[in-house]
Amino acid sequence: MSDSQAEPTSAPVDAPARKRPKPGERRVQILQALASMLEQPGSERITTAALASRLNVSEAALYRHFASKAQMFEALIDFIESSIFSLTHQLQEREPDALARVVKTVRILVQFAEKNPGMTRVMVGDALVFEHERLQERMNLFFDKLEAQWRQLLREAGAASQTPTVDAQLRASLLQAFLLGRLQRYARSGFRRLPSESLDASLALMLSPRG
Repeated sequence: MSDSQAEPTSAPVDAPARKRPKPGERRVQILQALASMLEQPGSERITTAALASRLNVSEAALYRHFASKAQMFEALIDFIESSIFSLTHQLQEREPDALARVVKTVRILVQFAEKNPGMTRVMVGDALVFEHERLQERMNLFFDKLEAQWRQLLREAGAASQTPTVDAQLRASLLQAFLLGRLQRYARSGFRRLPSESLDASLALMLSPRG
């Protein structure tokens, strides 16, 4: 190229515009951040200020998607309920044996807890201690529904027993207490003591005819 020919100059490159979240995406990000913060062993009550800082947004930005922190926890509970009950509903169609459905339902809940440690703290109420009481009431109702399912299935499985209804009530109640205990131990051990530890052997003791 001759000296008389000027080299073409590069056009200025604009700084990339900050990508705006798609509709509903920010809401999901908020819930994911909240669940992630709940996974920290020994974490205390999570404030909206801490959550906003985690996401690098203002608290006002949080309230554009959720009216309150209680509403955020309700969304987590919605996720827990829809995840567990959709899977247990599928069992009704795939597993004809009543006792096997009880065992598989417990396994579903345990597997969910191990994959979602932060949600475990919601299920056992640790994360709801200083929140609105209706949140704990919803989780209580969640476990009551599970116990009712187990009671019905255990009644079917023990139909040949002399006292199928009484046996089913006792075993379903014992099963709920056992499961809650396992989940609480998991959360309070900093997620080190897995609820699946010796699970099959424990269920066999509780659900065997001589248990």
